[in-house]
Amino acid sequence: MAHAAERRPPALMLQGTGSDVGKSLLVAGLGRAFARRGLAVRPFKPQNMSNNAAVTEDGGEIGRAQALQARACFAKPSVHMNPVLLKPESECVTQLVVQGRVTGRTGAADYQRVKAGLMEPVLDSFRRLSAEADLLLVEGAGSTAEVNLRAGDIANMGFAEAADLPVLLVADIERGGAIAAIVGTHALLVPSERARLKGYIVNKFRGDPALFTGGIARIGAETGLQSLGVVPWFAPAERLPAEDSLALDRAPRTGAAEIRIAVPRLPHIANFDDLDPLAAEPGVAVEFVAPGRPLPAEADLILLPGSKATLADLAFLYQEGWDIDIKAHRRRGKPILGLCAGYQMLGTRIADPGGIEGRAGAMPGLGLLDVATVLQAAKRLRQVEATSGAAAVSGYEMHLGETDGPDRARPYLETQEGGEGARSADGLVAGCYIHGLFASDAFRRRFLAELGLEHPQSVAYEVEIERTLDRLADHLEAALDLERILQIARTRC
Repeated sequence: MAHAAERRPPALMLQGTGSDVGKSLLVAGLGRAFARRGLAVRPFKPQNMSNNAAVTEDGGEIGRAQALQARACFAKPSVHMNPVLLKPESECVTQLVVQGRVTGRTGAADYQRVKAGLMEPVLDSFRRLSAEADLLLVEGAGSTAEVNLRAGDIANMGFAEAADLPVLLVADIERGGAIAAIVGTHALLVPSERARLKGYIVNKFRGDPALFTGGIARIGAETGLQSLGVVPWFAPAERLPAEDSLALDRAPRTGAAEIRIAVPRLPHIANFDDLDPLAAEPGVAVEFVAPGRPLPAEADLILLPGSKATLADLAFLYQEGWDIDIKAHRRRGKPILGLCAGYQMLGTRIADPGGIEGRAGAMPGLGLLDVATVLQAAKRLRQVEATSGAAAVSGYEMHLGETDGPDRARPYLETQEGGEGARSADGLVAGCYIHGLFASDAFRRRFLAELGLEHPQSVAYEVEIERTLDRLADHLEAALDLERILQIARTRC
């Protein structure tokens, strides 16, 4: 018997010649462009690997990029937009999230064996989205030419073949070698996969796109593929939440900064987009301090971020000597804030008796808050409304563990369930579990004023995100053949 979920709306998959070629941003921009035309557009990424995640309304988690893409499409984020999420805990071990729920941990070699069994939930999620969409924009992962990972693939051509999707190839000309990347990728695919390629997009072009005319001719001669357009560099992309930690390599704005915020760049840093609203403020510089460098003494605030491997990152913090810098900062009478895992690190002790994040054990924290944490198997995932004084805060919780102790009597925020987080007696040290709190304009302005920013600007952060998504859509409308892209998507029907 046919099921409504078998509906086949137009759909198109963007696959890359490599990682970080801009697929996520292109899906967001195309989603906004087609949604503005009245289409019900849904983003979909079968498999994502990221420690930057978002919480959906039903208490699941998906990659941060898919949450932004949903927003671009005027849709609510759903666990079905990213049915398989891999959250690295170490070089060899990854937390596995399937349809929004943690299902266990896996090693790299083990995952190659189990991923074929994930095709069923991936296709289930795709069918669910198909039931409500006029157009599905699907994003691949990494490079489609990773032939060593092709067996059981659910992320690129394996999924494209299972779902019967046409594919556009995306190359990043900023990194060089775009012609070779497209031609080489085409050559490495087997005939059935090659037949799915309906064209390509050259992304992140600086200068005059007309200079690439010869490149387009050569790619066409070598592959027979048609160009759907050359997309110029889109500088405002830095205003949108980033998912890949490569974004942290961008130089901080330090020009006329009145307030300098130092953030230790932990190996397993997570949800670092928490700090994007602060970095967007005129007069504020957010610096992610790389290993091998001290936390700057002139910083006005040290902020400890989230982490996917709290004990391992705490050990790394001690190894770098950053604990000495943090305590010196406190002795100078300057404030310290911890978010999620950073909050846990500020306490007296973190225990992992069940080996939730690795080997079972415990470690002393920085001792700057009189609280202690015990990691637990159940992950707390929920959207949260809170207040700080008269300022409203909207955010989300995403953490393992419970934190308690005397300093919890001085909460950092108030929720309907009571106090959230903790403060030290002198008010210099604070922490909480709520991510996304700085996106709340009133809270952010008050926070920066307390740090000493004399005239906090009235940056409407969420409004700016919407404007940037509209500008991105305009940017792609001018650079790409959207009518041809939509026509290619319709060939699936």
